Amino acid sequence: MRPPRENIAVPDLPQRPVAWIGEAPKSMPVLTARGPVLVHFLDFSQLNSVRTLPYVNEWHRRYREAGLTVIGVQAPRFPFGSDPEAVEAGLAALGVEFPVMIDAEHDLWTSYGCEGWPSLFLWHLGGALAWFHFGEGEYRGTEEAIQDELREIDALRSLPEPIAPLRETDGPEARVIAPTSEHFPGGSWETPWVASEEDPALALDYQAGGAYATVEGEGEIAVEIDGQWRDPVAAGPHPGLVTLAEHPRHEAHNVVLRPSPGLRVWSVSFAAGIP
Repeated sequence: MRPPRENIAVPDLPQRPVAWIGEAPKSMPVLTARGPVLVHFLDFSQLNSVRTLPYVNEWHRRYREAGLTVIGVQAPRFPFGSDPEAVEAGLAALGVEFPVMIDAEHDLWTSYGCEGWPSLFLWHLGGALAWFHFGEGEYRGTEEAIQDELREIDALRSLPEPIAPLRETDGPEARVIAPTSEHFPGGSWETPWVASEEDPALALDYQAGGAYATVEGEGEIAVEIDGQWRDPVAAGPHPGLVTLAEHPRHEAHNVVLRPSPGLRVWSVSFAAGIP
């Protein structure tokens, strides 16, 4: 959405040393002096972030030669999300080619006033806020805002039609039903669940368009949906999000997970579905 006022200035990048995946930019004033800048806060193992990244990746590919700079900010939800090796592997698996800063202490997250994963901010040439959005969605509106900024640089530049929705739930007129809330089987986001002899399986009822797990470790997860076993889901070697089940509509199901010994299940999350 458009900001409530026109003079919201871009916060600068941290001056203290921080880890970057890819080439670290000098500063936000330097970047916004060259053209519009899209700053995308994410976590490579979080469902909504993963679902948004194909659009951000494509905007980077489409518009970098036209003057758009895209940078990512990895704002960790789980302890492994601060580890540069894990972050680099996770981003590579998701096809991310723009530079990503690891905001281990959530300093930049706080400066920006993020309200969840993902959070997106588009800055004008010169450094004032042009557009922002929290969560999934508004893909066409965001791309149109990017194009507006690029036309300020070159009004005659030919720009493509915005990306067609990648999922039925992504369309601007799509109606979706909110899914079951994310489940932390270890009791909180700070503690993973590990199968044991006393507790070998995790069983959940849910209503959603799909079910996913954030997993750390290497092995397999045996998945049972409504009493029917499916092919095991591979996990690892690096932590990340795995797909347990996807459905054509918002549906009610029961899922049972039996992970390999030592696999750490940090969360089970669910995607919105269409009625």
